[in-house]
Amino acid sequence: MSWQRVLPIVLLIGSNIFMTYAWYGHLKDLKHAPIYLAILLSWGVAFFEYCLQVPANRIGSSVYSLYQLKVIQEIITMSIFAVFAVTYMRQSFSWDFVAAAISLTAAAFFVFRGISGG
Repeated sequence: MSWQRVLPIVLLIGSNIFMTYAWYGHLKDLKHAPIYLAILLSWGVAFFEYCLQVPANRIGSSVYSLYQLKVIQEIITMSIFAVFAVTYMRQSFSWDFVAAAISLTAAAFFVFRGISGG
């Protein structure tokens, strides 16, 4: 597998770690802080998310279709969110989340169906 296929996925994983924290981390870490502080912190974290997401999509668009990039991103997002929700936010695990993950796996199958390895 070429670096052009792997690097976008690695960058999207990093991007989604920042994104998940920007979107949800303030619910734990700044629960009692003023909303403007949560917004500013989230914007600051989102900057780093975009520093990874934009090159991921630029590089990825040379080897993946737009639909494939979006499905890859959604699978990564759901995977990282599941780990974040259970480990960092201490949320209980739901089998409905597993059903959603299976649905995304089906989406990946259909969006990549017929794509050769080269």
